[in-house]
Amino acid sequence: MITYSRKLSSKFLTNFTMPDLHKKVFTLKELKESGWKSVSVKDEIRNNLIKKIQNKETIFEGILGYEKTVIPQIQHAILSRHDLILLGLRGQAKTKMLRMLVQFLDEYMPVVAGSEINDDPFKPLSRFAKDLIKDKGDDTPIEWVHCSHRYGEKLATPDTTVADLIGDIDPIKAATQKLNLADEKAINFGLIPRTNRGIFVINELPDLQPRIQVALLNIMQERDIQIRGFNVRIPLDVSMAFSANPEDYTNRGNIITPLKDRIDAQIITHYPKELEIGVSITKQEAWDQRNSDITVHVPEVYREIIERAAFEARDSEYVDQKSGVSTRMTITAMEQVLSSAERRAVFNEEFETTIRIADVYHMIPALTGKLELVYEGEQEGAINVAKLIIGKSISKTFKKYFPDPQSRSEEEKSSYKEITDWFSSGNEINIPDTLTNKEYSKLLSNVKGLKELVKKQVKSSGDSEFYSWMDLVLEALHQNSMLSKQDLDDETSYSDMVGSMFSSFSDLDNSDFNDFEI
Repeated sequence: MITYSRKLSSKFLTNFTMPDLHKKVFTLKELKESGWKSVSVKDEIRNNLIKKIQNKETIFEGILGYEKTVIPQIQHAILSRHDLILLGLRGQAKTKMLRMLVQFLDEYMPVVAGSEINDDPFKPLSRFAKDLIKDKGDDTPIEWVHCSHRYGEKLATPDTTVADLIGDIDPIKAATQKLNLADEKAINFGLIPRTNRGIFVINELPDLQPRIQVALLNIMQERDIQIRGFNVRIPLDVSMAFSANPEDYTNRGNIITPLKDRIDAQIITHYPKELEIGVSITKQEAWDQRNSDITVHVPEVYREIIERAAFEARDSEYVDQKSGVSTRMTITAMEQVLSSAERRAVFNEEFETTIRIADVYHMIPALTGKLELVYEGEQEGAINVAKLIIGKSISKTFKKYFPDPQSRSEEEKSSYKEITDWFSSGNEINIPDTLTNKEYSKLLSNVKGLKELVKKQVKSSGDSEFYSWMDLVLEALHQNSMLSKQDLDDETSYSDMVGSMFSSFSDLDNSDFNDFEI
């Protein structure tokens, strides 16, 4: 068993702890005298992670739902000095986490001034740096690079070339500087060498053509690059990381086996496993603080409805589950729901409003734009599938707070008898989307038994949310086939289910029956 104690913490001290060297050291001689030591980038990342763990610092702040799964696995990979790949469906914070790896780098790092590949002053790689140190010796100028400039990223696309990633001979550079094409200084370094002594990330790795993936093999194993036309190898010091969707999701390409074998750690990401975590993610990421004169109240139950829509979509037979349902869907859905309420307040010249059921259905564009449908879903139509998902979300969330309308228990069913009897008496309610707060509360208060039911079931509802709960009850009764609902472009109408059915029959033209003989 290996034990790390605070007494041994000095072993893990990095150059990050050396105060303000970037403000004091400007030559190779001064760097030697400062006590700065050269370490590999993976050791640097490892040491800084250990220091953060010892100091009880939050690792990957703002990443929710991965505390017991993905984040520990990433830490294990870093401690093992491994290159890693995050494998998961879209909208699982893969890129966000990879960009946060920068936090494990030292704040500043010295390089040979003018170097294209961040040459270590103590271990220069490029011909430029070697010649400069040979010429100037201890007077070689030193520059300090901030950690934010030690991160490189490339989205893999089919048109990505080896020259983009690794480099190639630059004839223009050779002609401008009057260099022979066989001169090493004629090399134009690609993205990866320019991120030497840093972290380089390739997103959507399967999209990279196999012949381009082959060019990465030397970097992953031998830790060097070979430039076309040169019998020269440059041993790079770089930490590689990748992201990809599962191979069975995309037909655009695969990760070649030799490259997959060289990636040390494959970490599987996932969607939120609990509704509460999903709600927290949406609340954190959605643009709800708009610095506007209008205040939009969002009852927690409506946050649950919006988030549960994603959970329902991930179980829907109409949605392609191999494609996934991105967490971005609920973020944009929340923003559109807020905008619907905001627009109503502007229209009515009000400075305060609360989310209503009508606003929830205005998030349909956020769903239809992000759901990949299977054949059956396409037959149903994207809008109908979105409405179905929202309806299921409303019904399931409702049953968390109210008796189940479909229960076999007569006691639970009787909770809604006074409301359904009011509609059975021939009453109906029409709710325009842009109804003012005053008219909205007055209209809902007309429904006999509705206010009493909400008061009984919802103890902690504030005045601004109370009528939104009443609105939710009517919609949930419709979703459970206890009320009829008619959707117009800007208005919703609720009426008695049985009465609505007979009314639809009476609307049939008698001529429809003329072909029948009695």
